[in-house]
Amino acid sequence: MTPDVADQLTDDLFFGAAVRLLQPRRGHRFGGDAALLAAAARSLLTPGGAVADLGAGVGPVGLVLAAKGARRALLVEIDETLAALAEENARRNGLSDRTEVAAADVAAIARGGDEFAGAFDLVAANPPFDDAARHRASPHAGRARAHVDDGAVIPVWIGAARRLLRPGGALVMIHRPEALGTLLAALDAGFGDARILPVHPRAEAPAGRLVISARIGGRGALLLRPPLVMHAADGGFTPEADAAQRGGMLDLS
Repeated sequence: MTPDVADQLTDDLFFGAAVRLLQPRRGHRFGGDAALLAAAARSLLTPGGAVADLGAGVGPVGLVLAAKGARRALLVEIDETLAALAEENARRNGLSDRTEVAAADVAAIARGGDEFAGAFDLVAANPPFDDAARHRASPHAGRARAHVDDGAVIPVWIGAARRLLRPGGALVMIHRPEALGTLLAALDAGFGDARILPVHPRAEAPAGRLVISARIGGRGALLLRPPLVMHAADGGFTPEADAAQRGGMLDLS
């Protein structure tokens, strides 16, 4: 890596130092959402299972799952620069032998051939979720692509997960609470056993995120789990949120 390229990156520990990741100094950077998704996905990870990470960015969630026992991790990222960094991060963390990076649109995976169909036990998804009609897009092209939903994202990404998963396999996704109706409607085709974890910035504040899971062919009723509150009255993380940021699990099993 040339010095001018290295100057545009930061080198950061993630998820209790489970992995060390290069990421752009500006633009789309991983943060709390990736940690929550990784913590929830860990509770659904079968040791030795195969996982797919949709919207992988530089690889925080998929590489954590590979480091925590997945035998195979497919990282799907549309941005070629981020996908290249994900490949480099897999190499730097000694995970190249169990990691594959696809610089591809999730929509292409949804309608693609049989290469990945039915090959995965777990899909983790961090889709764009700012409604383009309600949120001003970032002037940074990579950040805008990562955050803005044109209205078709949820059905397409859930369709991709349905194609990738084996019978009984699990999908876990992080999204905004206002998308719940669309999420449940899309999951109605082929998924069941839905679990919803509301995430609140403070105890008195409305939820700002949902972490939702479901299983292919599941028949159980929807379950609303007790909320996760991120910040205590003093502004610091609650013990549960701190654990989730530092390598723990959020139970969605």
